[in-house]
Amino acid sequence: MLDVGCGTGYLLRRLARLCPDVTDLVGVDPAPAMIEIARTKSEDRRLQYCSGIVEQLPFRDGAFDLVVSTTSFDHWTDQRAGLAQCARVLIPGGRLLLVDQFSRLLIPTLLTSRRGKARTEKRCSRLLLEAGFTDPAWHDLFVLIIKAADTRTRRR
Repeated sequence: MLDVGCGTGYLLRRLARLCPDVTDLVGVDPAPAMIEIARTKSEDRRLQYCSGIVEQLPFRDGAFDLVVSTTSFDHWTDQRAGLAQCARVLIPGGRLLLVDQFSRLLIPTLLTSRRGKARTEKRCSRLLLEAGFTDPAWHDLFVLIIKAADTRTRRR
């Protein structure tokens, strides 16, 4: 399991408790200070953290069954490249859970501070399909704008 944009490792620590059968839980984040905090808070030996950016994930092809990313997608420098990297490190048929702000209410931000970002389901779905994922299923999570895309890589 890989958490992209893991921050302080909170989600991975929770998942480690909820999923005792998962053997490896890995977090990657571009901020070395966040990785250091994650490491100091982790007592479970299955948890590993490293500094890195989503556009250049330091993992072999097909290394993970599941990639999760919660509220970091909007901060990725190159969302298209990041999604391609997520697809690359997943096994064929592997799952991506992408949680962030996706709403038509955010369209005005596309004209200013978030120009070029996928801030709607339609724009993100297009990027997911281009990256090699299939049929994203969208789920409302919180207050109209926090949504999750649940999708899988194509089977090779």
